[in-house]
Amino acid sequence: MPTKSRARTTTDGPRSVLDLKRPPTSPGQMLLEEFLRAAGLTQVEAARRMRIPLNRLNEIIRGKRGITADTALRLARLFDMSPEFWMGLQADWDLWHAAQALRRAG
Repeated sequence: MPTKSRARTTTDGPRSVLDLKRPPTSPGQMLLEEFLRAAGLTQVEAARRMRIPLNRLNEIIRGKRGITADTALRLARLFDMSPEFWMGLQADWDLWHAAQALRRAG
């Protein structure tokens, strides 16, 4: 008969983004602070390299637009990383806000 694992996790934090008391870092804030600034890239230069309109990138950074699969692929190429990272950030953001709306609705 299977038994429940008694193994402890190595983290003490929440098990889900939904357990967080405050919203996760927005994808745009992460992009600006941890990637563009760290790489010394302006929004203009990043948009040019990604071959997207500047306003699209700026709206993501300002939280007015989410990261789409297309944008995730372009960001992944620009920063030599996986598109799943960007999609995961967006999913965490969306899930947390949807859960808050559901809680408020009762």
